[in-house]
Amino acid sequence: MAKQLIKGNEAVVYGALLGGATHFFGYPITPASEIAHAAAEYFVSTGRCFLQAEDEVNAINMLYGAASAGGRVMTASSGPGIALMSEGLSYLAGAELPAVVVDVQRAGPGLGNIWPEQSDYNMVVKGGGHGNYRNIVLAPFSAQEMCDFAYRAFDLADRYRMTVFILADAYIGQIMEAVEVPTKVLHSPRKEWALYADRESRHNLITSILMNTELLYHHNKKLQEKYARLEQELVEWEEYETEDAEFLFVAYGISARISLSVVRELRRLNLKAGLLRPKTLYPFPGARIAALSRQVRQIAVVELSNGQMAADVELAAKRPVLKYNWMGGKVPSIQEVLELAKQDLKQNTTVRG
Repeated sequence: MAKQLIKGNEAVVYGALLGGATHFFGYPITPASEIAHAAAEYFVSTGRCFLQAEDEVNAINMLYGAASAGGRVMTASSGPGIALMSEGLSYLAGAELPAVVVDVQRAGPGLGNIWPEQSDYNMVVKGGGHGNYRNIVLAPFSAQEMCDFAYRAFDLADRYRMTVFILADAYIGQIMEAVEVPTKVLHSPRKEWALYADRESRHNLITSILMNTELLYHHNKKLQEKYARLEQELVEWEEYETEDAEFLFVAYGISARISLSVVRELRRLNLKAGLLRPKTLYPFPGARIAALSRQVRQIAVVELSNGQMAADVELAAKRPVLKYNWMGGKVPSIQEVLELAKQDLKQNTTVRG
């Protein structure tokens, strides 16, 4: 297919369908509503299953059921809806069921407003529900990556038997750009552990309840071993102008797009700035940040939150970082970030925020 001018929220549905998605269960919420709208049209027209649930609690439990039967399942929501899904996300992790969840972040806490924020980071990247579990978290930078990440998310979910989050923000979801969709349709192979209501799968058991403490201990240990393997196999990031950088930005989503423009402006002023953009927030590119921290004089984390990712950057870098934070749906201009960076470069500031 040729390139199409579409929103990020629609592009993620294109990518999901071509990636082999079979079921969409969800409940509309701004600024993610276009995902449910597009899924209602395209899942049905291509013979897949679309069902609008009564609410987000029901939606996530529908994912549990369909994933148990071998489906490639997905949902989409925003912060308040993802919070309601927390128990179900923990159940999915405990039962090792593959699923894809798109979170188009909005401002909070509470209902907040519908403008962009990146304050779901801790909830999604650190787990959200109870228990010792993790999700794979992909952080798209564009409408194209909304499509691309959704396309590969189901293969990742099946390979690791985990929930894959696509953690976007309202700008990335609402932005309209040229998107080139994949040409090959992916399909899910039969899963040896799933329940297909046939003789071959009748002895399979899908559960997350293990009443014996020894069994649950070993189940948790197995999960941690899987996450350790994941951290070796699936860390992805992108770098811009880092070869000789002395001032490093770390950002994802719309914050990374703003930061990239700032890097280009600083380079025009002969100031050696660079950007590291995590494409996976879990697993996190901590080792690469640690290596760059030994090269650069200053690190600035740009994010639409109170500094949630900055805490992980500080852990990796083993040093304080500059925190360029905006909250409540307020998004900085390129000029605002540029002025902060120029001021910190001039004064050689090492901590802000």
